[in-house]
Amino acid sequence: MKDGAENSLNVTQLLKEWSEGKAEVLDKLMPLVYEELRRQASRHLRKERPNHTLQTTALIHEAYLKLIDQKSVEWQNRSHFFAIASVAMRRILVDHARERHRAKRGGAAENLPLDDALQISSEEKSVDLLALDDALNRLAVFDPRQAKVVELRYFSGLSIDETAEILGVSNATVRLDWNLAKAWLKQEITK
Repeated sequence: MKDGAENSLNVTQLLKEWSEGKAEVLDKLMPLVYEELRRQASRHLRKERPNHTLQTTALIHEAYLKLIDQKSVEWQNRSHFFAIASVAMRRILVDHARERHRAKRGGAAENLPLDDALQISSEEKSVDLLALDDALNRLAVFDPRQAKVVELRYFSGLSIDETAEILGVSNATVRLDWNLAKAWLKQEITK
């Protein structure tokens, strides 16, 4: 068996044991997932303003603290874990942006550079992180699955296949939800 496939099986097994209440498996799990968490944190921070005060390691550690507090999650597999980790990182960054905005007492909100994933034109490459979060929360009210697709694809960097597996839907459904959500978010953010 290839190392990547073996690692994935080990992670999935450890996650299932953790779901069953065996907290001691975290010591075995973290070394197996740390590098991917680092990649995710770096991907999130690349989308932030250049002089962001939160560093990669700090973001990983804050997300880790949120993850170990998850008592009722039944971890499905490695992809599910990383999807939840990515959502935790996004929430940490949004909370950080809100706190910074409050500290500035109405100062400029933090901007998130958007890539082509949301099909924003070149003059609109930067969007307010809080506006994106608010728009995503509004989307979740009327179409929770589309919002989840955006979280998994854009923020977690998961493929269409991985997103479909986590959500239990077809690849075609993910593609449709992804395209509809991108169009809707673009309209909301650029108003």
